[in-house]
Amino acid sequence: MDFVDEVSSLIPHRAPFLWVDKIISFTGDTITTEKLIPIDLDIFAGHYPGNPLMPGVLLCEAIFQSGALLISKMTQVQNSAVHALPVLTRINNAKFKRSVMPGDTVRIRVQLKESLSSVSFFKGIMKVGGKTAVQVDFACTMIASDG
Repeated sequence: MDFVDEVSSLIPHRAPFLWVDKIISFTGDTITTEKLIPIDLDIFAGHYPGNPLMPGVLLCEAIFQSGALLISKMTQVQNSAVHALPVLTRINNAKFKRSVMPGDTVRIRVQLKESLSSVSFFKGIMKVGGKTAVQVDFACTMIASDG
């Protein structure tokens, strides 16, 4: 199974809205993922013409998708037969510290901080070139799924 197949087997996101290329590591309550930001994304034509910059909302989405991957991997470890989808319910303390440009590879680390019933709380950090670009706290609620 290649990287894209592994990611696609764990979360429902698909191109053009899949913002994680591969899982680098998974241990207990933490996952590390990567995404190469393609230089030819259509969004760069409008954000910003002549000075392309990856939108912060999409950087956060990559972090959130990494959180969904973490939940899925943790569920596999627990051998759970429950089919549920994580739905974003809260975003706190988002900080944008460094720009992400076309051609950059971002590394994302998401850690589960706490779970209460069907709600999970996370801390996500995205780095580019080893330096923090984005950090955000977020929560997801698990909802029933057919899958």
